[in-house]
Amino acid sequence: MLAMDCVNAADSGNLRKVRMAFTSLSAVMMPPWLARETGIFAKHGLDVEVIATPTGVEGMNALIAGEVQFLQISGGTSASAALGGADIMVVGTTLDTLVQQLIARPEIEKSEHLKGKAVGITRFGTSIDVGARLALKHFGLVPEKEVAIVQVGGMESMVTALQTNRIQAGILSYPAITQARKLGHHLLLDIASLGIPYAFTGMTTRGRLIKEDPDLVRRYMLAQTEAIARAKRDKNLALRVMGKYLRTANPNALAESYDIDVQKYMLRVPLTTAEAMKSVLDDLAARIPKAKDAEPKRFYDDSFVRQMQSSGFIDALYR
Repeated sequence: MLAMDCVNAADSGNLRKVRMAFTSLSAVMMPPWLARETGIFAKHGLDVEVIATPTGVEGMNALIAGEVQFLQISGGTSASAALGGADIMVVGTTLDTLVQQLIARPEIEKSEHLKGKAVGITRFGTSIDVGARLALKHFGLVPEKEVAIVQVGGMESMVTALQTNRIQAGILSYPAITQARKLGHHLLLDIASLGIPYAFTGMTTRGRLIKEDPDLVRRYMLAQTEAIARAKRDKNLALRVMGKYLRTANPNALAESYDIDVQKYMLRVPLTTAEAMKSVLDDLAARIPKAKDAEPKRFYDDSFVRQMQSSGFIDALYR
């Protein structure tokens, strides 16, 4: 552990054992890492095992199977699973827009040069897939007709795929963006700059757990929200935690990841909104017709975050 200054409130023998998974090697996944490493989970009575999965697809399968109780994952993957009949509910959103970039090889100087080429994503059905389709449509290009969409696996594989010309552009998150640009690849589109509300990353669990053990969900959400505040207030600590989980000591990559993902876009109040979930459903409707008329509020429970707001818990974290 990096620091255990928060553990005074809980006897380690009385902690509830919980398993959670994060679904990408990206700085947007940072809150549970920091909550684990600093003892914030323990402060709230939890002993949380933090598990990595390659993409959201594997993470969602683990949640549905009951192998983990919580996921750090995109709202799109969560809503897609729920539309398919899974008992899945979003309980918080940490970033409410797509913080991604379309990065291209040096010879792809303009968007029209992507015609007949391939854009890399992690897996179909993930938020990275959503970003690719939005970016191509923004440029007036038809996904999978004018531009191929290629699965490369985890985010850590994206830069390699660019370097080897397996793909000519890709949807990247930090710190992969920093790494790719250092190697000579360049920005075609900052998707976040489009300002599209979207439940990009957050906390998801099963509806059954919310009904049967709301106190567990409440404590988990308290810890994550406290971890966000701690990260925003202590950059050096956040950088150390990020470096450990992202497996990099590159100070520039970590600093840029922190400045964009944590300081600029991570929400102090991780509230899921109907507007952000509607964008998720609008995107899914092209592949899942029943998403078109689905009510956004069916896919999230904002009661835990609203309780933190009304109690003054979140305000107190920033005093």
